[in-house]
Amino acid sequence: MSPVWLRPRLLLLLLLLLLVSAARGCGPGRVVGSRRRPPRKLVPLAYKQFSPNVPEKTLGASGRYEGKIARSSERFKELTPNYNPDIIFKDEENTGADRLMTQRCKDRLNSLAISVMNQWPGVKLRVTEGWDEDGHHSEESLHYEGRAVDITTSDRDRNKYGLLARLAVEAGFDWVYYESKAHVHCSVKSEHSAAAKTGGCFPAGAQVRLENGARVALSAVKPGDRVLAMGEDGNPIFSDVLIFLDREPNRLRAFQVIETQDPPRRLELTPAHLLFIADNHTEPAAHFRATFASHVQPGQYVLVAGVPGLQPARVAAVSTHVAMGSYAPLTRHGTLVVEDVVASCFAAVADHHLAQLAFWPLRLFPSLAWGGWTPSEGVHWYPQLLYRLGRLLLEESSFHPLGMSGAGS
Repeated sequence: MSPVWLRPRLLLLLLLLLLVSAARGCGPGRVVGSRRRPPRKLVPLAYKQFSPNVPEKTLGASGRYEGKIARSSERFKELTPNYNPDIIFKDEENTGADRLMTQRCKDRLNSLAISVMNQWPGVKLRVTEGWDEDGHHSEESLHYEGRAVDITTSDRDRNKYGLLARLAVEAGFDWVYYESKAHVHCSVKSEHSAAAKTGGCFPAGAQVRLENGARVALSAVKPGDRVLAMGEDGNPIFSDVLIFLDREPNRLRAFQVIETQDPPRRLELTPAHLLFIADNHTEPAAHFRATFASHVQPGQYVLVAGVPGLQPARVAAVSTHVAMGSYAPLTRHGTLVVEDVVASCFAAVADHHLAQLAFWPLRLFPSLAWGGWTPSEGVHWYPQLLYRLGRLLLEESSFHPLGMSGAGS
């Protein structure tokens, strides 16, 4: 049996071999000489079965009810219309309410629509119930928040509904219930709770330092810029920004707030993001260990930019805050200094060095970063693929308990 320290490296090697093959498949066109795997057999949900096998409004599924959204309420702006022509909306109220939903619900529904057309050519996804403003559902129904939809197929063939439910699970809905012979019920986490569980990002206004000395917001940083980071030796260094692993300017996110004293600093980052800490101020910078932001405790030390070099600062308080926008740049060195606090570029996986190795192809072959789908907004395909492969190859304890919710960075 291989030594414990060697196992993650062997798993990583296998992961990278899989990744190179999968990444090539993400590009346009067919890979010559490749052999397409047969599609995985999907098992339909049984009548009255739900997935995951926990109640809908629990942490492991779609989470707690947060209150009814009315057209006159401030939260109404959280809903967005879905005009996907590949989805039929029943809209029996004739108000367009069934088209209104949270962005997360919309994303999952659009993904499911593609799966339905692929599974049954000529058949479309049909939504019979979406956002409810009229009180037609049970108390604390997620329909009142635009987080739930009831679905069928356009041909209303009830023999398809068990497999439709399975396709909904595969499309990323946080809870799917084969509720009735007449429809399948699907729901998602709230934008706020999902944000706390999605990878590792910083808010749009968080500032970094460029090589020319200027301080700029992450929303203004571009690939190719050189930003202050930390080298492997624990010393400050300016590092090239390669890509954005996630860039979503118009999404609310829940951030962990780390405040220090001596010197005072304030950093906001998502709970699954890695931050370098130590239990005492005498540790050399290179020996600070990476840990999830949600695990940082008052009394521990983080690294901050000082004069000269990097220095420890004691964590005075930890809290949470919801802010607009999320940005996750990847630098060549895998670290960056945000709001004068040193952080990793990585999230969701506990081992910073393993993550840095896993992103080695992007540093060696920059063109790979732009192959296939590279959105101006949203999560880059590479970390999504890497996370899914890691889930297959690494132990559960290697991941943040809240995971990456389908696409984090």
